[in-house]
Amino acid sequence: MRQSRIYCQEPLSIGSTIFLDERNNHYLLHVLRVKPRHSLILFDGSGHDYRATVTTVLRKKIEVFIDEEIDASSIAQESPLNIALAIAISKGERMDWVMQKSTELGVTSIQPLVTQRVDVKLNSERRQKKLEHWRNIVIGACEQSGRSILPAVGTPLNISDWLTTAEPCDLKLLLRADGSEFSHVSNNRIPPASVSILIGPEGGLSGEEIVAAEKTGFIAIRFGNRILRTETAPIVAISLLQAHWGDF
Repeated sequence: MRQSRIYCQEPLSIGSTIFLDERNNHYLLHVLRVKPRHSLILFDGSGHDYRATVTTVLRKKIEVFIDEEIDASSIAQESPLNIALAIAISKGERMDWVMQKSTELGVTSIQPLVTQRVDVKLNSERRQKKLEHWRNIVIGACEQSGRSILPAVGTPLNISDWLTTAEPCDLKLLLRADGSEFSHVSNNRIPPASVSILIGPEGGLSGEEIVAAEKTGFIAIRFGNRILRTETAPIVAISLLQAHWGDF
């Protein structure tokens, strides 16, 4: 039976004893119903997995002992391609879907953006709650998919601010239904080590935002001849990039 993988916020080390985060208590206590000597796999987001044994089960706390580090060759490896996803915030569960699936597919970072046509209002309190919610989704996706390094989830930014502060990369792609075919930028190109993907909201980026993105080096491309929803586009883009230059 597959062992449960649990993310821990605090750094892990062999031979240490820790109490697990409150985030995991309900699942471990009421779903798995763990008992002393139950075996778990823990990771702290740094790229290492550890085998641990439950030592104490209290009413609301679980103590574990870190037995050993798992051989790196048996851990899901990160893609050689660094993929940074910047995407306009969408309503409801669509943004949750993007966070979960792009993490499973191997994205390195996710930057939520506020653009002119984003129909989501976030004050400072709601923005922080959303950020915590998205980061928990990413953690869950890493636990499920076997990833031991957490993709970074940025605080929502206005697109103009992000364009002026984004880290440099080898290739910048702006997804647009009327962009050039992907083959126009992928053929006869030295394989990039890093790619940035920019995706607008359901109504698309404004003309002003498109011009600003292109001035910073983004190339407008499309994947196929059909218009993709904002939550579908990143899944298609990341998959094709991984197949072309990554580890698919």
